Parts: sequence; structure tokens; C-alpha cells
Amino acid sequence: MEKLFVRFATLTAKIAGKPWTFIACLGIVVIWAVTGPIFKFSETWQLVINTGTTIITFLMVFLIQNTQNRDGAAMQAKLDELVYAVKKADARFIGIEHLTERELDKILEEVEKRGLDVQAGKPARPIKGKPAARAEDIEAAQPKAATPAAERKTRKPSAAK
Repeated sequence: MEKLFVRFATLTAKIAGKPWTFIACLGIVVIWAVTGPIFKFSETWQLVINTGTTIITFLMVFLIQNTQNRDGAAMQAKLDELVYAVKKADARFIGIEHLTERELDKILEEVEKRGLDVQAGKPARPIKGKPAARAEDIEAAQPKAATPAAERKTRKPSAAK
């Protein structure tokens, strides 16, 4: 059921974003307006366009929001992977979409300052704060593997002097 909804939402969003869809909707509104004198601009005549546009708008909001949510999540995953893959990138940027508004504003302010510095010909500087540790850095800092307990038991103790 979910895959069917995803396909339907994606197709609907693609169709809704086409120029021909806009022209068709504009055509419907023009036809409705032209028929006003025929129906003497009655309440029923007004109700037809109001009801139709309300229903379509209501349903489209959910379909397009679903498509945007999936696109946004996919984009975040791709960006996180790129940040992870670039050795000089600051790993703190991975998953920042989950930070609070205040935390995001602080990071954005720092990034914008760095951008202004670069545009002014100054060297790029890192973002303030402690950089995040990368998995390979953590692994490299670990001591070499210790001797397993089973091997320690089978070894002969060295002779005491």
C-alpha cells in the first residue's frame, strides 16, 4: 500500500508541476467565469468552483508534502554521506537537520561569516566549537588489540629474576 501511495504521490506532484497543468486549471477557471452570466452568478455557480478548488487543494497538500518529505530526507542522506566522505569536511554537519532552530542559527551565522571572509579574499576558517570525531579517527586513536584472555592463559609466565 505504501509503495502504491508513493508512486501516486510522486506522479501527482510531477503532473501538478507541469506548465500544461497550470494552463488546464486556468482554462477551467476561465470557463467557470465565462459561464457566470449564463447561470446568473448564482450561489450554486459559485459553490461549484469553491468546492472543487477546496477539495483539490486539500488533497494536493498531502500528496505534495509527502513527495517533499521524501525528497528532503533523501537529500539529507546524500549530503551527510558527502560530508562523511570528504576528509577535510566538518563531521558536525552530519545530521544537523535534527538540531534546534537556535543551534542551526548559530551554525548558519558561522558559515555565513566564513563565506564573507572567503569572498573578501581571506582564508577559510573552521566553524567555532569542537570538531566532531570521525569513525576512522576514533579507530586510529585506539590502542592496538590486546592479547585475548585465552592466549594469556596458555602462555608460560616469564621467569622471575
